Amino acid sequence: MKKLIILGGGYGGMMLLSRLISNLPYDIMIILIDKAPYHFLKTEYYALAAGTVSDEHIRIPFPKHPQVSILNAEVEGINLSSHKVNLVNGESIFYDNLVIGLGCEDNYHGIPGADEFTHSIQTRGRSQKTYTELNLLEEESKVAIIGGGLSGVELASEIAEARTDLQVSLFDRGNTILSSYPPKVSNYVEKWFRERDVEVIKNSNITLIKEKTVYNNGEPNFFDCIVWTAGVKPNKIIVNLEVDKDKKGRILLTEHHHLPDDDKVFVVGDCAGLGLPQSAQLAEKQAIQIAAVLIARWKGEKLPSLPPLKLKGVLGSLGKKHGFGLIANTALTGRIPRILKHGVLWKDKSKKKLLYSAPKSRLKR
Repeated sequence: MKKLIILGGGYGGMMLLSRLISNLPYDIMIILIDKAPYHFLKTEYYALAAGTVSDEHIRIPFPKHPQVSILNAEVEGINLSSHKVNLVNGESIFYDNLVIGLGCEDNYHGIPGADEFTHSIQTRGRSQKTYTELNLLEEESKVAIIGGGLSGVELASEIAEARTDLQVSLFDRGNTILSSYPPKVSNYVEKWFRERDVEVIKNSNITLIKEKTVYNNGEPNFFDCIVWTAGVKPNKIIVNLEVDKDKKGRILLTEHHHLPDDDKVFVVGDCAGLGLPQSAQLAEKQAIQIAAVLIARWKGEKLPSLPPLKLKGVLGSLGKKHGFGLIANTALTGRIPRILKHGVLWKDKSKKKLLYSAPKSRLKR
């Protein structure tokens, strides 16, 4: 049988599986490789770190199908010339087609000590460690969150609401947090923080981080816990892959989402150079198009003409009852965007659980 290997069971990998399962020819085997035994809702890691949701709340089982094999393993590297994926345990697996969806990791921008002395919400494991650290803090302990983007804002608000006894500070290098949003949104969020005694430190320039110490503009600031949310970069496997990339290190692709000189290798999600902000929504939309390309190939049909990828908008949380967002260039603040985000999350979880608990599809011949 021919092998389609999918690296990563994130939003892109799961959406791709959902589209391919009911259209698999009898001679195609899919191997999904992921370190975790479940698909996890990464957009909710901030709540996992704050302790306001459990691990069970954000995990979804991988699908079961006679032509889908789930391999819990860590990728060491990819050998494009020999069509092999090399695993940390020394095993190598040959592929006929490969989809790389390994996601991203924290970008420390070369700041000394940032990797060693800060916590993270980039992975489930690191989010759980961050929760453990936060949960052990005594009253009046000081927490620093480095980065005033979506992740930093959601984490700061969740901690501020769940642990009112802590002193939370949010560092951002710009004149305002959420600088990519309209002023209506950033002003609303800053007001929300002021009312809950969250300190927003603008125009910050973090030059050094030591144990429990943040150096901002050369001045040391003591904190009991420091969490890093100041940007991401492609997975280290992508960094070591010798292919054409954009300025952010993401892989450049054709209109059909494969490598320009290798149509057997596709890239989905945070590692793909699509010219749009990285998000779960973008990864899923791209995965739908990759599925359409693979299905057309399997059927011997002409490859589809793919429309440009567009995002519907972005929704963010401020605790459990408030939120913000930008949909169709319309700024939203207050309870409505929070309700919308909760509804989108609930619908996504329900749809995936229904799909992956459904009866096995009949094999296509």
